Amino acid sequence: MWFSSFTVLSMWFSSFTVLSMWFSSFTVLTMWFSSFTVLSMWFSSFTVLTMWFSSFTVHIHGFSSFTVLPCECPPMGLETLKIDDFQLHASTDETATVLGAHRGRLNIQAGLYDDDLYDGAWCAGRNDPLQWLEVDARRLTKFTGVITQGRSSLWSSDWVTSYKVLVSNDSHTWVTLKNGSQDLIFIGNKEKEIPVLNMFPVAVVARYIRVNPRSWFNRGSICMRVEILGCPMPDSQNYYHRRNEITTTDNLDFKHHSYKEMRHLMKVVNEKCPNITRIYNIGKSHSGQKLYAIEISDNPGEHERGEPEFRYTAGSHGNEVLGRELLLLLMQFMCQEYLSGSPRIRHLVHETRIHLLPSVNPDGYDKALEVGSELSGWSLGRWSQDGVDIHHNFPDLNSILWEAETKKWIPRKMLNHHVPIPEWYQSKNSTVAAETRALVSWMEKIPFVLGGNLQGGELVVTFPYDRTRSQGVSREQTPTPDDHVFRWLAFSYASTHRLMTDARRRVCHTEDFAKEDGTINGASWHTAAGSMNDFSYLHTNCFELSMYVGCDKFPHESELAEEWENNRESLLVFMEQVHRGIKGMVWDMQGRGIANAIIQVEGIGHDIRTAADGDYWRLLNPGEYSITVRAEGYSASSKVCEVGYDIGATRCDFTVSRTNLSRIKEIMERYNKQPIRQPLRLPVRQLQARRPGPRHRRVRTS
Repeated sequence: MWFSSFTVLSMWFSSFTVLSMWFSSFTVLTMWFSSFTVLSMWFSSFTVLTMWFSSFTVHIHGFSSFTVLPCECPPMGLETLKIDDFQLHASTDETATVLGAHRGRLNIQAGLYDDDLYDGAWCAGRNDPLQWLEVDARRLTKFTGVITQGRSSLWSSDWVTSYKVLVSNDSHTWVTLKNGSQDLIFIGNKEKEIPVLNMFPVAVVARYIRVNPRSWFNRGSICMRVEILGCPMPDSQNYYHRRNEITTTDNLDFKHHSYKEMRHLMKVVNEKCPNITRIYNIGKSHSGQKLYAIEISDNPGEHERGEPEFRYTAGSHGNEVLGRELLLLLMQFMCQEYLSGSPRIRHLVHETRIHLLPSVNPDGYDKALEVGSELSGWSLGRWSQDGVDIHHNFPDLNSILWEAETKKWIPRKMLNHHVPIPEWYQSKNSTVAAETRALVSWMEKIPFVLGGNLQGGELVVTFPYDRTRSQGVSREQTPTPDDHVFRWLAFSYASTHRLMTDARRRVCHTEDFAKEDGTINGASWHTAAGSMNDFSYLHTNCFELSMYVGCDKFPHESELAEEWENNRESLLVFMEQVHRGIKGMVWDMQGRGIANAIIQVEGIGHDIRTAADGDYWRLLNPGEYSITVRAEGYSASSKVCEVGYDIGATRCDFTVSRTNLSRIKEIMERYNKQPIRQPLRLPVRQLQARRPGPRHRRVRTS
């Protein structure tokens, strides 16, 4: 053994860095030998090259355990789909389409229903130690580690308990990572969901990497989901790298932010743009962390008459981190663009009051952050500190409305909008998270017109209703009266996203949403009672949608710049939709705004109400609409309003007069007078019956 040990090798070159310096760079080294291929030929093969260094085993010979710390490399992108299906191969598979190599991606989910085609893992066709899952990096890559999971399935329990790792440059000659003279055996999973990370003792450079299962759960089969950690080696000529490379020119803080760092970043934005931003909190989490929001407006801190209110929220599921970071990037971007004079951003800020709430569930986020982006799995940190799914913790107002419709109580006993919250939900003993109560109070306080909540784990936009109307049905189309408006709003986000509507992209899990233009009615995907979207629509004026902004709930920090590019235009376009439809004022004859006046659109069975100042905004698609305004004590007023195709709501004001009855009541209340009691007036016939008639005298005849 020429170098005796890796230690001697390190000493002889001082370090790998010195080795790189000695050859000027790896690139220079390859240039010196003409190319890596020539180098390989000069040493006969990659195997001979490893023999020249007494083999990878020789590098670590004599060590009972590895002490050399590996260089950190990000995930290659099995979970984020940067690795194509064509780059994944397997020795065998149980069913090629359902459990093939392309299903062996970290955190990929199985279908929820019996008729779903796909399951969540690669599963070998046979249970023996000759099986393998292979990744072709398509270029020389410094591999540093492997993350594994078992099979995502409601019906099966399958996972790999130990495995070997092999590398190659040509997919024919393979070298096994070793511990001394023995093949290195990595400890795998103990159950199917929690990811297990194994770092290599030293980084290894190759193009191909294989995971070779050696043992598995004794009552299961060889099934696994994988992520590979690796750094591509410099190669400007690589076609695949250039094709997939996404860069950004925005100078933003692309990193994951802890709670403290998030507060600091919001403060920095506020200090940089003090005239258009304001930081406030809407309440506290279960553990006492404040739920911070930032307002972006030309007059922060006050509602301006005629200016619509918009909101983005993120992180109701604490482990869905991408939305949180996107909102932190959005507030930085808007501040920078405003200061640089961007006409688009300046118009948006001057004409809209924007609220960004980046972390609805900071307690859950802390749990996910503690283990890191690749190891939090699919659900760690999803729920609040007291175990509540915040996004589906709102009162089920759908059932109340639909029951009233069935009994024909609308509009006689109940209205079709602003459905009241049940008393049981407001009691202290009800299972309602502190975060949910804070959201409800916030939504009631501010007259929001449009909102989006950013979710993760998929690429789709969902819109109400989220609950199926038919009892016992798990999924069916359940449209709102504003279905056409919701479909447009959803499409406005999905169509401007870089990937959502791309028919060529691979599905995240099982559903091909690109066939539906990247949008879906929530109930037709899977039913969920008490969602934030349904509550917002039925209890307030606000139209709320959910944006699932990425397949990876908690992407690695290195992916944030690309995810920002994927979503930036969509985030802006969706905000601009708050200016679509009609807007205006409802005045009385003295020019005072009337609060809580009802705005009815003929043909749409869902009304909205005016805000405290008498202003209103009604989202509508282009067309002509007959609008009627009703307010207690006032005569109804109607007019036809036309909505154009260009962004900018049509102005449609109303002036209404008091009814005679309301005037009488007002006079009586003002002067404390009682109604005048008129003497009882009987009908004419009754009066005639009671009036004495002429006396009939007897006529005597002679």
